Amino acid sequence: MQEEINNELWNRNDRIVHQVQEGISINGHKVPDPKLHQLISFVKSGIRIAGYCFLPFNLWVACFILILSEVVGIYEELV
Repeated sequence: MQEEINNELWNRNDRIVHQVQEGISINGHKVPDPKLHQLISFVKSGIRIAGYCFLPFNLWVACFILILSEVVGIYEELV
């Protein structure tokens, strides 16, 4: 047993790699990745600010940008 532990500790290249599960789930429900969720939220906020900046100049462009921010918001909730 001691030899097996020493081999595991000292021989990094020979370690048994266990398959890592994608994502985390609690009671069968997927837990979102907080870092990715935050990043997408910042991107969405930047797009939304750009959309509001276009309102006085071009209503159609502003509308398109704000709709795009809502699509990014939907994706944000799916991660």
